[in-house]
Amino acid sequence: MGMTIAEKILKAHLVDGEMVKGQEIGLRIDQTLTQDATGTMAYLQFEAMGVDQVRTERSVAYIDHNTLQSGFENADDHKFIGTCAKKHGIYFSKPGNGICHQVHLERFGKPGKTLIGSDSHTPTGGGIGMLAFGAGGLDVAVAMGGGAYYIPMPKMVRVTLTGSLQPWVAAKDIILEVLRQMTVKGGVGKIVEYAGPGVATLSVPERATITNMGAELGATTSVFPSDEVTRDFLRAQGREEDYTPLASDPDAVYDEEYTVDLDKLAPLAAKPHMPDQVEEVASIGKIKINQCCIGSCTNSSYYDMMKVAAILKGKKVHPDVSLTISPGSMQVFNMLAQNGALSDIIQAGARILECACGPCIGMGQSPESAGVSLRTFNRNFEGRSGTQDAKIYLVSPEVAAASAIAGVLTDPRELGEAPQIDMPETFVIDDGMIIPPAENPDEVEVIKGPNIKEFPLGHELEESISTKVMLKTEDNITTDHILPAGSKLLPYRSNIPYYSDYCFIHVDPKFPARCKELGGGVIVGGSNYGQGSSREHAALVPLYLGIRAVVAKSFARIHKANLVNSGIIPLTFKNPEDYDGIDLLDGVTFPNIRAEIESGSDVTVVIGGKTILTECELSDRQRSAILEGGTLNYTRKNAK
Repeated sequence: MGMTIAEKILKAHLVDGEMVKGQEIGLRIDQTLTQDATGTMAYLQFEAMGVDQVRTERSVAYIDHNTLQSGFENADDHKFIGTCAKKHGIYFSKPGNGICHQVHLERFGKPGKTLIGSDSHTPTGGGIGMLAFGAGGLDVAVAMGGGAYYIPMPKMVRVTLTGSLQPWVAAKDIILEVLRQMTVKGGVGKIVEYAGPGVATLSVPERATITNMGAELGATTSVFPSDEVTRDFLRAQGREEDYTPLASDPDAVYDEEYTVDLDKLAPLAAKPHMPDQVEEVASIGKIKINQCCIGSCTNSSYYDMMKVAAILKGKKVHPDVSLTISPGSMQVFNMLAQNGALSDIIQAGARILECACGPCIGMGQSPESAGVSLRTFNRNFEGRSGTQDAKIYLVSPEVAAASAIAGVLTDPRELGEAPQIDMPETFVIDDGMIIPPAENPDEVEVIKGPNIKEFPLGHELEESISTKVMLKTEDNITTDHILPAGSKLLPYRSNIPYYSDYCFIHVDPKFPARCKELGGGVIVGGSNYGQGSSREHAALVPLYLGIRAVVAKSFARIHKANLVNSGIIPLTFKNPEDYDGIDLLDGVTFPNIRAEIESGSDVTVVIGGKTILTECELSDRQRSAILEGGTLNYTRKNAK
């Protein structure tokens, strides 16, 4: 029986376990990346492990999230990450050099390699034929130290692309169509692989847009073949030697299959407030808009920006619309400036932002009250933009640019002939803002500012636990619900005590105070609990507040792993109807919690006076970590 692309890469990197669906496997990791909103914690954890130099082929620290330096906090984090990188063998991408996923695709990504990053959109690397995973910061720290990265062996999904995109239809529309078919829960526990004749018609940046938003499916990762299109991209980046051909075998077997006919796709939009609420732009209608934001790690490539410049050339942004442009990297920005496209964008009335994540994470450009914002980003969760009642639509750069001119949501096919943009034969290459590690690391001092606090650690699991329900949530709670981002709070990612006052504030403002008054307890959740960003703070901060377990209908993959890493027990209802009978502040007792976790049996919970059964679906390694109070404690113990 043949193998899929993903299975080939997994087999080549397997260091622990067997490739049996659902069983845990350990992988050797070739490359890692971090960004500054999660990187500080990852490097504090790396230092706590006592490893002197990273043991990967390439590790890169990017500054792209907290670039609004309205106080000392962000700059101090950058100094810490920069000095830590220099000392421990990590490359450091300075603020302004670009968004981690865009820069990594341009300068470091290699087909057939494994990559994990402390950002949920690390699967962007699948556009160049990598097996790239979003992970928690501790998982990245362990990989940098030479440890394996553990995941349940995923199922394999093939999405066959037929035909070719019609004028004004974009790669963004492909992934929106996949989201429409599979939903935000449909990819959980699966790797999505793209195949079919339509693949050859897509450039690497277009493929990366699709794998980037595979995170919104809940997928473990997504991947494209490495073919002549990949070789051309690497050659244009001056890296043809990094090319390796990679394809699935003709007789490879998949667990699920979907088909997208590119010939029949129309411009699409994801409506508020979920990426799978997809409808054709034409059928949504010409709703009045207030803002368009073009950029983010999904749609900020040179290819995307040139299409936008061509649409805007000689036109003006509607007087009632604010249009922002965030180039994905210094390379993209520089090339736009050199070829005159930047002038076309500026003359149209666009606002040019830094090469950074910016509005995608609520770092500026929050819409007006109840405003309608079209964004080429990957998430439109309620409140993520920084304005709680804003209505956010996810669209392609073509739709955003056409709508910015018209002042209403616009199908770009109304503009007539579509611009033809070709990929450049040579990119402008300047790695001057990527700082290599020190040749004499012993001479480097790691500098920690006053906002950088120690991270919380769990403790050894007791025989039994008695506590209370601190919070009950609905389905599809995101990590943005658990811990909001934005310019006011992201600077405190390094300060867990401060950040804890904002945990779940948009779900229940009294949650932090309740936990501090009562000493913590248990969270009860619905299905897909913890979807969205990989931020491990969504586990670390509840740990700081004394949360011992989360009992939910189901979990998003990365968040469940982060809970285990932090020592918080993830439990799922054996009977989902038991969720309905639970109320806030109900008493909760786990009478045999340690023995049941240790044996792998169902976990008994007495909640609100009723005894129910829950499942704790963990690997033996994860069970050991829970017993020790988290992965770091477990790693330290087993390193002795």
